[in-house]
Amino acid sequence: MMTDPISDMLTRIRNANMVNHPKVDIPASRMKANICKVLKEEGYIKSFKLIAKSTTDFKIRVSLKDGALRGLKRVSRPGLRQYSKYDNFPRVISGLGISVVSTSQGIMSSRKAKNMKVGGEVLCNIW
Repeated sequence: MMTDPISDMLTRIRNANMVNHPKVDIPASRMKANICKVLKEEGYIKSFKLIAKSTTDFKIRVSLKDGALRGLKRVSRPGLRQYSKYDNFPRVISGLGISVVSTSQGIMSSRKAKNMKVGGEVLCNIW
């Protein structure tokens, strides 16, 4: 039984990136698709698309860029949620990375959340 699907997604992307796979399949959910959208907007992945294996089995296929992704780390987890105000988001690798934040306006990068002045749950750090 999987207790943290976001962490599983990040681990699959991290493992595929480490062995230079061009793409990786992830079980689909709306939150995972929104996180992939943020990764695409920030330039960490080439693309992603939803694939229907059957009427009940959906996957997200993520196409990885060579050398764009250095690290992924889960911050907020089911046992210990991490929330932050917009002016107090963590700086990732001295500002070179981003945090993915779940806000009341949707899932977005910490840079976009700061511009919109909304805080929320810090899901993960990416650099």
